[in-house]
Amino acid sequence: MRRFAFVITLLALGLTAACSGDTQEAAPSSPAASAVSVPSADGSDALAGLAALALDRRYAALYTWEVGDGQPRNVIATVAADGTWRVDIPRGAQAGTADVSVVRTAAGLHQCSLGLAPSCVLVAERGDKVPGKYDPRVQRLFRQWLPAFTDRHEALAVSAVQPLDGAQGSCYSVDSVAAGLDAPVDVGIYCYAPDGLLTAARVNFGVLKLVKHIDAPPTVQLPGPVVSGLPLGMDAPPPVTQAPPPLPQLQPSAGPS
Repeated sequence: MRRFAFVITLLALGLTAACSGDTQEAAPSSPAASAVSVPSADGSDALAGLAALALDRRYAALYTWEVGDGQPRNVIATVAADGTWRVDIPRGAQAGTADVSVVRTAAGLHQCSLGLAPSCVLVAERGDKVPGKYDPRVQRLFRQWLPAFTDRHEALAVSAVQPLDGAQGSCYSVDSVAAGLDAPVDVGIYCYAPDGLLTAARVNFGVLKLVKHIDAPPTVQLPGPVVSGLPLGMDAPPPVTQAPPPLPQLQPSAGPS
């Protein structure tokens, strides 16, 4: 039952595609689409241009996410027409035991559990960053890191590389050149279609690849009500301990008659 809500989300994505009559399946790569243009050793300008397109891109997309355990997961990223967005991440919290979603609405940024009774916790009223101990990180690929790619003042080294296996569009290796400082993005390889859609990424938390995408919905919805309390952490939950059984009550011994 834990994955019920996530399965419903997957079905909803497929249903939307079927009803729209305009499903945009990932087209087979052509030589023109797959070829990497390398105008110079520095690919910063090309990546910045694609990231700028990505910031304005609206879509709902299904990706596979491989973390090295031999069990690929399905990630759904939705950037709605009104700018709200949602990323559903299976087994993305509590050491891979809980499904979560990160959702940006007008009220702020939420982390939502997708268990039997979905619920959401507001984690940031401004900005697009989830506090580290509650951060599944996958959502960073779709929104948080794009401004860093467009900012030429960021301490990043960017170079065009051959596409990842099965990826479409152009791919870029991104590294940090500021030793000792927190990198603005994760070191890795990022691939984009010419219209700015992320088609693949290889970073330290796994490999993401596009399966298909469709038109964006008007807005996104929270999967459950907003509640008070703490979001799901990234570490495994503490084991449930049972209280020891009560000690037997000693009966007072009968005194001499």
